[in-house]
Amino acid sequence: MSHVRLNAWPFWLAAALLPLAPAHAATWRYDTVHSQILFSISHNGYSRPFGRLHIAKGWLRFNPDDWGHAATELDIDLQSLDLGDTEWNEAVCKKALLDCHTHRYAHFKSTRIERTDAQHGVLHGQLSLRAITRPVSIPFTFNRAGPTIYGLRDIAGFSATAMLDRNDFGMHAYAGSIGAHVSVWLELEAVRDHTLSKEQP
Repeated sequence: MSHVRLNAWPFWLAAALLPLAPAHAATWRYDTVHSQILFSISHNGYSRPFGRLHIAKGWLRFNPDDWGHAATELDIDLQSLDLGDTEWNEAVCKKALLDCHTHRYAHFKSTRIERTDAQHGVLHGQLSLRAITRPVSIPFTFNRAGPTIYGLRDIAGFSATAMLDRNDFGMHAYAGSIGAHVSVWLELEAVRDHTLSKEQP
């Protein structure tokens, strides 16, 4: 009898410890059609016009029930800039501002995610823009995750806001007419990718 108990003990110990193991974090790919980045900046103090940018590509590692292993990385296509006017787009893309033609993509890579409650958190990471990298913190809301209405794909959705100082990324031009602080809104959808493991996004 003692021999049986000794052999069984590791099995019961493993069963007891199993819930302590980290939950699996699925890999998701950003849906570049349904994801939007909007920004606004002061124009001579008269108004705060809006512009839009597109996500070129990116991935998200996320488990709705356990955010402990969450991470993300994405590229933003600066040449997708849309301010509602072709000449204005070209002016902002020039070297003095976004420098879109030399540095086409802005890159964000998370360093950690701070969960504040069931639906909210702060995404901490590094933003590289115009070959300058700075730490940024992005408060966000996890909206929901689930299958599409026809059950064809699993979607995770998020809303986020951020405030950036353009001077931090070397954009000092036109200080008398363009504000320093840029408000940013992100509406993001990601599609679960079942072909990739959590170690290989």
